[in-house]
Amino acid sequence: MRNAIYLFSAALMLSANFSMAAEPLNVAIAQADITPPVGYRMSGYFYERLSTGANDPLYAKAIVLRQGDEQAALVFCDLVGMSRAVTDAARQAASEKTKIPREHILIAATHSHTGPLYFGALRDYFHEQAVARHGSDPAEKVDYPAFLTQQLVAAITEAQQKLQPATLTPGVAELQGVSFNRRFHMKDGSVRFNPGRKNPDIVRVAGPIDPLVHCLEFENAKTGRAIGMLTVFALHLDTVGGTEYSGDYPHYLAQAAGDAISVFGAGTCGDINHIDVTRDDQPKGQEMAAEIGAKLLQAAGDAIRKSAGEVPTSLAVKQAVVECPLQHYPANEIAKARVNMAKIGTRELSFLEQVETYKIVALQSLPKDKLPLEVQAFRLSDDVALVGLPGEIFVELGLAIQAQSPFKNTIVIELCNDTPGYVPTRKAFAEGSYETVNSRVEPGGGEMLVDAAVKLLKALK
Repeated sequence: MRNAIYLFSAALMLSANFSMAAEPLNVAIAQADITPPVGYRMSGYFYERLSTGANDPLYAKAIVLRQGDEQAALVFCDLVGMSRAVTDAARQAASEKTKIPREHILIAATHSHTGPLYFGALRDYFHEQAVARHGSDPAEKVDYPAFLTQQLVAAITEAQQKLQPATLTPGVAELQGVSFNRRFHMKDGSVRFNPGRKNPDIVRVAGPIDPLVHCLEFENAKTGRAIGMLTVFALHLDTVGGTEYSGDYPHYLAQAAGDAISVFGAGTCGDINHIDVTRDDQPKGQEMAAEIGAKLLQAAGDAIRKSAGEVPTSLAVKQAVVECPLQHYPANEIAKARVNMAKIGTRELSFLEQVETYKIVALQSLPKDKLPLEVQAFRLSDDVALVGLPGEIFVELGLAIQAQSPFKNTIVIELCNDTPGYVPTRKAFAEGSYETVNSRVEPGGGEMLVDAAVKLLKALK
């Protein structure tokens, strides 16, 4: 009897899997312009910058997928980070309009440092100072969070309305010489981030990179015409600088996409950037962004050309919330930090003192003890899965998820749905330097996210 029940249960599961496989995959991609007016504050650095123009528009790009009764949306924005208030409102409104479950909607930032500063402790401080001086804030002539929410919902809704039968072709390629771990062991025994080009005190790099370029190509199943491609790579979007809005190097990927829409997601790159400390002749600004974009484009093309072709899809989504312990500071340190906010962007405080000041003030707007951090996992096929994590995730944590995942091809994306600062490893916390000073979570928080992601992936498999 026990064997008969087991065989019957197995047959039901196989029947369900075959039923899902028989359902066609439908996909569409839509984009919405999210460029603020010129003069809006820009994000990415510890001083006030007002935009003076736009090198290229900023976009929110939404990929909507439907297979049978399952629906999901993946949205990627040319922003330094996502405000939890915005993503909560956009996910809820989009869910009500499209019937896509809220938990099946992922909204990620690419981490461009040439987008707007529209939330957080620095924005709040600059805004309050402007209102005190002028009676209103000249830099915020529009309600950008409301506008962004509206555009996110519009992109998701438009994509769902354009759904078409589609095929999925995954691909993976390796790209070396573009991304570099920015943390180094120094001769004095410390670990420093970005210690400078050709610094004679560098002993060795403190961590790895993730050289894999992950690609998901979608084509119309009837015509074979390209719908678009999602490319994911672990590299900070901080190559441009200046005061003009820009999507950074993914902009150059998009330029080559033709009628299709090129979408970019940031892999786990909390400790990864483009600076090769062995060279002092790297290009700068848009020239650097264009060079990286061209190399990434070639790698993405190689990934698809070398792939085994389209795969049978089986869309499913799982989600979990991790209660992550937060750092604490005594009342006197909090009061001191509030006073020192006026010194950020000056020489009155060292860089790391400015970073800690900002972090302490930022913590005061978060829950007292634990921060609920959402982890999402999307199964696209028997071999392909995607994980979304909040915050700037250290590359070692993304690599740990890939190593433990039961899926052959596991894509891990950071800065999804929330921006709780850096999420380093326990090892990095022990070593110190900028990212750990700027982190809000307690040591071990990153490993908690890894454990949650791996459990979701195993459940989906």
